[in-house]
Amino acid sequence: MDGLVALWGQLSARNEPLPAATAWLTIAAAALLVLVPGLWRIGRHVITIAHEGGHAVVATLSGRRLGGIRLHSDTSGLTVSSGRPRGPGMVLTLLAGYPAPALLGLGAARMLSLGYDIGLLWLLLVALALLLVQIRNWFGLWSVLVTAAVIFGITWFASPPVQGVFALLITAFLLLGAVRTVAELHRSRSRSRGSASDADQLARLTHIPGVIWVAVFLVATVACAGFAGRFLGLLA
Repeated sequence: MDGLVALWGQLSARNEPLPAATAWLTIAAAALLVLVPGLWRIGRHVITIAHEGGHAVVATLSGRRLGGIRLHSDTSGLTVSSGRPRGPGMVLTLLAGYPAPALLGLGAARMLSLGYDIGLLWLLLVALALLLVQIRNWFGLWSVLVTAAVIFGITWFASPPVQGVFALLITAFLLLGAVRTVAELHRSRSRSRGSASDADQLARLTHIPGVIWVAVFLVATVACAGFAGRFLGLLA
């Protein structure tokens, strides 16, 4: 009982906002993780986890049967669900992937704006635990466990200021990384035709050109980043 009370105390505790200089340096560090190729190749796995998690959540909410998630070493992923091959449920499931990291980042930014840095980290751990039971390959299992281990280490052992910096780093990385993946999608589609990307699958289902769906993804991810900046008091 005392343990539950202590845990609830952590979840509901409010941290002091980070100094503006620290916040901007943390965001700059997140930008480096996104822009530096070597760092991005590693960090992109986190974006893929959020991307496939978005597919999985919307597939379940739209009444489709979730068959599992596979995460690959090349940072690609696959979420398998069964149900009607056409219709709103399938469209929404395909639509959810690219905006998912940005929407997660937006929700995280809102929690940080209210001071719930530690609560955010615990919620991320819960989300990873729920995702873990749907993983269907060894690399995916390793990827999710390593991500969870890093977050748990900071949540359990780090001081509140370090937790606050780490929570903002994750938030900024999700928001900026989501925009970069849309840019990568556009480049990959321009190099090859007949792609199996989410945008091209949506094009085949809706008869709306894939480039329009890429634009939708871009608007959604940039909008999330803008609103997140306002939540955090970084944009006027």
